[in-house]
Amino acid sequence: MSNSAKLVDDTPAAQPAPDAVRPLDPRPAWPGEASQARGRSVRLAGGRSRSRRLGQSARAWPVSVALACLVVAVIITWAAFPELLAPHSAWDPSGASLEPPSAKHLFGTDLIGRDQLARVIFGARESLLGAALAVTLGLVAGITLGTIAGAAGGVADQIVMRAVDVLLAVPALLAALVVVVLLGRGTTNAALAVGIGSVAGFARLVRAEVVKVRHSEYVEAAYSSGGSFATVLIRHILPNSLRPVLALLPLQLGGAILALATLGFLGYGVQPPDPEWGMMIADGRNLLGSAPWITAFPGLLLAATVLATHRLSRSLGGRS
Repeated sequence: MSNSAKLVDDTPAAQPAPDAVRPLDPRPAWPGEASQARGRSVRLAGGRSRSRRLGQSARAWPVSVALACLVVAVIITWAAFPELLAPHSAWDPSGASLEPPSAKHLFGTDLIGRDQLARVIFGARESLLGAALAVTLGLVAGITLGTIAGAAGGVADQIVMRAVDVLLAVPALLAALVVVVLLGRGTTNAALAVGIGSVAGFARLVRAEVVKVRHSEYVEAAYSSGGSFATVLIRHILPNSLRPVLALLPLQLGGAILALATLGFLGYGVQPPDPEWGMMIADGRNLLGSAPWITAFPGLLLAATVLATHRLSRSLGGRS
């Protein structure tokens, strides 16, 4: 009994059965399969990270930016299709004189009986087209002068920047009034006057960006590889210098709309009977007590448009 018990006690304890081992894949592995698998995993991880970033950016998108986009979209739609969206004629009377806002005339009527909503919609076209012309003039001239000053340097830089300093020393409204007086009244002349005043801001910004990009390593490498001055300027310096300009465009557009409205308020912009926001505000300034809607609605839309463009400019510039 003792010997059999001893034999049983000396027997090692049973070990758990090892996991079943899968047979090896008889197909030979190709050299590129490992790298392909790594590439697939990297792409999957990159896709997940991009999706995560997009979701975070969508959640972090401020409501103010959405409202600004909505306001700008409405103004652009009005300017593009005023004939389709205006409920009445902007030039002919369609109701009683100084009729308050109602279902028929949402913004009321003016002293002559013209529908205010129709005049506001058609006035959006005048304001937006004039501001677009002014900003285009300032953008083209500013990019040209800023590029010459930043890329050439030396005497050219000094001459251009001193001219820009002179433009900045003169108040923009005063300069616009001088130009309008010399050229005459009208939308085009007012837009040219406002555009001349916006050249300095674009020129200074482009010059600063060109100087910064010009000393970058990839620009030096492009010169070392045999690239000419014009080639490096067009292919490397300018494309990398214009990103801040995109953020400045909405800001300048809002400033141009406000400046054109100011000239229209003073009588130097659009001439009657064509509608324009600044002139409409001027028409109702003596009727604030009896018919405040004549001034209130164009003024509110002007303020909303300028604030919306400023908000879009901050968003494009990376500021919350």
